[in-house]
Amino acid sequence: MFQNIVKIFLLVIISAAITPFIRKLAFVLGAVDNPNARRVNKKPMPTIGGLGIFVAFNIGEFVLLRNEFPTHELFSILLASSVIILTGLIDDILELKPRQKMLGIFIASLVIYFLAGIKMNEISLPWLGDIQLGWWSLPITVFWILALTNAVNLIDGLDGLATGVSMISLTTMGIVGFFFLHTWQHYVPIMCIMLAACLLGFLPYNFHPAKIFLGDTGALYIGFMISVLSLKGLKNVTFISLLVPIIILGVPITDTIYAMIRRKLNKKPISQADKHHLHHQLMKMGLSHRQTVLAIYGLSLIFSFVSLLFIAAPAWGIWPLIVGLLFALELFVETIGLLGEHYKPLLHFLQKMINKMMRADPEVKTHHLSDEKKNKN
Repeated sequence: MFQNIVKIFLLVIISAAITPFIRKLAFVLGAVDNPNARRVNKKPMPTIGGLGIFVAFNIGEFVLLRNEFPTHELFSILLASSVIILTGLIDDILELKPRQKMLGIFIASLVIYFLAGIKMNEISLPWLGDIQLGWWSLPITVFWILALTNAVNLIDGLDGLATGVSMISLTTMGIVGFFFLHTWQHYVPIMCIMLAACLLGFLPYNFHPAKIFLGDTGALYIGFMISVLSLKGLKNVTFISLLVPIIILGVPITDTIYAMIRRKLNKKPISQADKHHLHHQLMKMGLSHRQTVLAIYGLSLIFSFVSLLFIAAPAWGIWPLIVGLLFALELFVETIGLLGEHYKPLLHFLQKMINKMMRADPEVKTHHLSDEKKNKN
C-alpha cells in the first residue's frame, strides 16, 4: 500500500512535468482558444491540456501500477478513452458540432458496454426490491456516460474550475470506494485517486491566471472517466450507491440540469451555449474570477460531505436528507438566479410566509396592550 501511495504522488510530478510540453504542442497544432463573447479569457490561450492528464494517467496504469488492474478492462478503457481524446482534440483544433461530439462519446460508451463489460445490470430500490434492467441496461448505461461526460464539460468555463471540482469528486469517490461501497473492486478507487493526482499536477498551470486550458480534450476525458469509474461500482446497485456518485457530482449535474430547464423555458435549443451557468451567475453577483472558482470548490466539498452523510445515515434518515438537500439546492439556485431573475417560486413562497408572520405580530401586541389598559382601568 505504501508503495502505491508513493507512486500516486509520483503521478502528480509526472503530470506537472508533461504539461509544459503539451502547452507547446497546442501552439504547434493550432489548438488555441481565442477570446469571444462566451469566453472569459482576454488573450489567445493554448488548450488540449487534457492530453497531458491522459498521458500521465496511462503511465500510472501501464507502468507504475500495472499489476493492480485486470488486463482486459485496462485495454478496453484505454480504447474507449482514446476515442474521447481524439474527439476532444479534433474539437479543440477544428471545432466540432455538438452532435458530432455526442457521436464520439456514444461510440466510446458502446466500447465500455460491449468490450469492457462495464454496465448497469440491476438496481435495488426501497420497497420494490431488486429490479433486473434487462434490455434497459444498454440505454441506461449509455445515458449515464453521456450525461456525466457532458456535465463536466459544461462547467469548464473558468480557469481551474472543472479541474478542481473533478479532483474533489474523484477523491471523494476514491474514499467512498475504499471504505464504504464494498461492491467496488479495490482497483477502481485506486484509479479514482490516480486520476485526481494527475489533475493535481495539472492544476497549477490551469488555476487563474491559467497558462493552459483543459479544452474539450480534457473536460470530455475527465467526465468520461468519472462516469466509467462510478459506473464500475454500480453494476448491481442499491438505492444509496446510486445516489452517492450523483451527489458527489452535484455541482456539474445541477448546472447541467438547470441549464437544460433554462433553455427549454426560453425556447432555445438545449445544445445552445449561454452565459447563465453557475460560475457566470456568481461573477454577476460581484465575485472575482478566483473567488468564484473557490466558492464552487466549497460547494463541491459540501456535496461530497453530504454524500458521506447518506452512507452513514440510518435507513429512516435517508428521505429527510434528500428533502433537505433538494430544499437547500432550490433555495441556492433561485438566490443566484440560475433559471433567470423572475423564476423564484420558493423564495416568493417564503417571503409570503414571512410577511404573514410579520403582519400577525402587531395584532398580537395590540391585543396585549389593550388588555393591559383594561386591567389598569
